[in-house]
Amino acid sequence: MALYAIGDLHLCLGAPKPMDVFGGAWLGYMEKLKKGIQIITPEDTTVLLGDLSWALDLQSADADFAWIDQIPGRKIILKGNHDYWWSTASKFYNYCAEHGFSDQWILNNNCYEYDGYAICGTRGWFYEEQRSDAHDEKIFRRELMRLEASLKAAGDLPKMVFLHYPPLYKGYACNEILEILHRYGVRRCFYGHLHGASHGLAMEGLWDGIEYKLLSADKLNFQPYRIIS
Repeated sequence: MALYAIGDLHLCLGAPKPMDVFGGAWLGYMEKLKKGIQIITPEDTTVLLGDLSWALDLQSADADFAWIDQIPGRKIILKGNHDYWWSTASKFYNYCAEHGFSDQWILNNNCYEYDGYAICGTRGWFYEEQRSDAHDEKIFRRELMRLEASLKAAGDLPKMVFLHYPPLYKGYACNEILEILHRYGVRRCFYGHLHGASHGLAMEGLWDGIEYKLLSADKLNFQPYRIIS
């Protein structure tokens, strides 16, 4: 039994937008992902950190979620900035039931337990007051509420947080999210979103008592990262 995580699969089976056009590590990425997930067993849990599918709605995402369904074990899914298919949890679970997709779970205002730990998280958001508009602020405040709701749901369990957006990187820190992480005693935080040259902006390792790790698929060479064995 193991806990894995990986973000930014950018599956394109239901929408003609393959990441191969970016070249480099993304060339042949679907085959790399197919090979990478072979380390996962039916007893494992895998957290998928957003940007899963380019599909614009659930009906267009059938092939992508069928692909995800082939990942063994429990799949815990959070939203990324390109997950336009995302709707409500009830609609997603009805969709999965209709298509026979099993063991796929939404991380949104809730948490999941794994081996005595709480898996918490939300999408997150980039927000700088002097550069953002009212729409950005509304989304950002909602994400703060979702993160706190997830952490509250964990009770006294030790908490790991999974985000799509990094809460800090070189030249930027989201102080509101960092404050919540510290207030709830989070010691490990995982995120995605950064690709290619942006990997150089990632803040990884121990920062102010919290361990951070970038888990975007191209950073991991398309193999899920083992968090707990």
